[in-house]
Amino acid sequence: MLTIDCKDVSSIQNELLVYVADKVEAIPTLKNRQFTLSKFDDEILDVEIVISAIKEYFDSIDESSNFAVISNNDLIHITSITGKILTPNSEKQQNDMFSCTHCGFITQYQVELNVHMRMHYL
Repeated sequence: MLTIDCKDVSSIQNELLVYVADKVEAIPTLKNRQFTLSKFDDEILDVEIVISAIKEYFDSIDESSNFAVISNNDLIHITSITGKILTPNSEKQQNDMFSCTHCGFITQYQVELNVHMRMHYL
């Protein structure tokens, strides 16, 4: 399992998560200002492929020159080189998201996640 720290890019965390998870065919799990990726059959994720996918995403939004992607074992940091921190658009409010650790179900509501989690134990 790899953890990607998105502290400096939290406003685009959800879009980045979807892009990278699709590229590396992994199961994403949202956390506060970070997300994790794991394989379906507990294979080990190739860190270089994940870093390459993150850099591709930043190239696609023309921000590759402002951010560095640094790996340290199973933790990948996305760090601002220039001090720039991506902020959410005023039109689009950033909401906290909750994710099921069992299946990846994503919701905005903690109560809905709790109800969903109970279904796994029936």
